[in-house]
Amino acid sequence: MKNKPKIIIMSGYGLNCEEETKFAFEWAGGKADIVHINDLIKKPKMLSEYQILAFPGGFSYGDDTGSGKAYANKFKNHLAKELKAFLSRDTLVIGICNGFQIITNLGILPGALTYNKKGKYIDRWVDLEVVGQSPWLKGIKKISLPIAHGEGKYVINKKEYENLKKNRQIAFTYAKGEICKFQNLEKNPNGSEHDIAGVLAYNGRVLGLMPHPERGMFAHQNPMWPQRKASFLRGKYKNKKIEKSGEGLQIFKNAIKYL
Repeated sequence: MKNKPKIIIMSGYGLNCEEETKFAFEWAGGKADIVHINDLIKKPKMLSEYQILAFPGGFSYGDDTGSGKAYANKFKNHLAKELKAFLSRDTLVIGICNGFQIITNLGILPGALTYNKKGKYIDRWVDLEVVGQSPWLKGIKKISLPIAHGEGKYVINKKEYENLKKNRQIAFTYAKGEICKFQNLEKNPNGSEHDIAGVLAYNGRVLGLMPHPERGMFAHQNPMWPQRKASFLRGKYKNKKIEKSGEGLQIFKNAIKYL
């Protein structure tokens, strides 16, 4: 790729998935830079140099004032004009886990994230069905990814939900897929309303999701990998190679291909 799309990955104050997110974008064919929010505030025009803005997972400001709120306020107070200009172009934005919480607090996605239904931190894999239309989701119908959060319950009022459905802004819903069936797990562990795991805005160019695609970019990360590998070794899948990449990488590939 002669001119690789440029990705800015935000960091600072407890975000901690920057390196994995950078690796995924660059494996997919992009050129990613990890930038501390304070450095972007010092040089706000820097944002205009990028085509993709990523808010990775973590625990910004320790979630002390609620997940994503403090980081979103800092971004909003110093970079609102630059964010508006960025969104006005044919660009992409992704918020993963804590990043999803940040961009809902920024107001560029509807709804909000709150404490899981049992009030406990959850760390496991989930199965998802793709509902909406988005450059991020092209060609994906079902996908399994890991979650790791304490405030992942998505809530939304009735009017906003009806608009989500009407405009096909629901990106993913939790589903009873291969992993849930194999491990006898409930499909929606955090109690998200309407089983929503991710949402879209700006004609699908903005994606927020609680699951971590960057933690599912290798095939061996999937909990079904031992069974799949054994099937390959037994010759079940003839004339096929064992895939190195996992399902999560396709989300990053889609973004690079779009640009």
